[in-house]
Amino acid sequence: MNINSPLSILVVDDNPLNVRLLETTLAKEGYNIFKAYNGPDARESACTNNPDLILLDIQMPGENGFDVIKKLKNKGDTASIPVIFLTGVSEIDAKLEGFELGAVDYITKPFHPLEVSARVRLHLKLSIATNSLIRSQADKLKQISDAQTSMLTTPEKYPDARFGVQYMSLHEAGGDFYEVLPISNDIYGYFVADFSGHDISTSYLTSSVKGLLKQNCSPIYQPLESIKMINDVLVEILPPGKYLTACYARLNRKTRQMRVICAGHPPVCYVPVTGQARILEMEGDVIGIFKNVLFGQETLIVNPGDRFYMYTDGLIESTDKKIVWSEGADRMLAACQSAHDVPISKAPEKITQLLCPDLSKLEDDIVILAIEV
Repeated sequence: MNINSPLSILVVDDNPLNVRLLETTLAKEGYNIFKAYNGPDARESACTNNPDLILLDIQMPGENGFDVIKKLKNKGDTASIPVIFLTGVSEIDAKLEGFELGAVDYITKPFHPLEVSARVRLHLKLSIATNSLIRSQADKLKQISDAQTSMLTTPEKYPDARFGVQYMSLHEAGGDFYEVLPISNDIYGYFVADFSGHDISTSYLTSSVKGLLKQNCSPIYQPLESIKMINDVLVEILPPGKYLTACYARLNRKTRQMRVICAGHPPVCYVPVTGQARILEMEGDVIGIFKNVLFGQETLIVNPGDRFYMYTDGLIESTDKKIVWSEGADRMLAACQSAHDVPISKAPEKITQLLCPDLSKLEDDIVILAIEV
């Protein structure tokens, strides 16, 4: 709704005299009027002209007003247009049905011009206020999302870390995130996590976890010690029911040693230059609920060119298809193997294309972090 341009109203009634009366009344107020005399034409006009308000007759031959509003509310382009019913029916059941279907008000026939003008003004004001509130909230959420994204480490920041990443958030406050940490000249830490829930508090908690990683992931602590210390802090500060699954890998390129810690997270895919690609199966508790926790751990001796793929479950798990990440890990490993000849910076994008060619079908946020020794 653009209040700087003439507001538009769609008038729908099978009686041309009623349409003419409403058009005359409302045009004098400066509104742009669209007209329809039956249900199908009304729906077509609503889609084409996107009016700011619809005055809709209930009793029409064929497709009545109840049928029309049901179809309008089930279509994204027209669902938010406020509808005022025009009716000669005074029964309370009919009015209640209309409200349940999404009508905002009723005007009873025969019309009084002053009443029509007053009700139209009222509901246009309410619609403008509601849309303004929605835009304001959306802008604030967008700022949170942008701030969260801006905190993510890019491959350009740490080229010696030799990683590529694909990050997609379906929500304004994404629950998935990652971090890459320079621990020394030859040692880098790689962290991928998934918070339970996607509310606004998640974006602030993400900042807290990133701060804890920088404080506790250092050469003096072993990877397992780092994650346990982070867990101890999060147990104290996370709200009830909030936790995160995570995977932390620390690569020492000088000693060619990779240590991987699993905290209730999907398994890492390991694709060596020579030898068999495999899934690093490890059990582990989630982070942030229990003081006494056990995390999975595996240490590998690696070679230049070996790759590790850390990820969240959004790309391999499907509620609709009833696929959990434990079943989807094999598909992930196959996709990682297929992307082995792709530059590490492009490998996550390639894997995403293989697993989900149509990104509109994603059901959750995703992170894929690819690391090359």
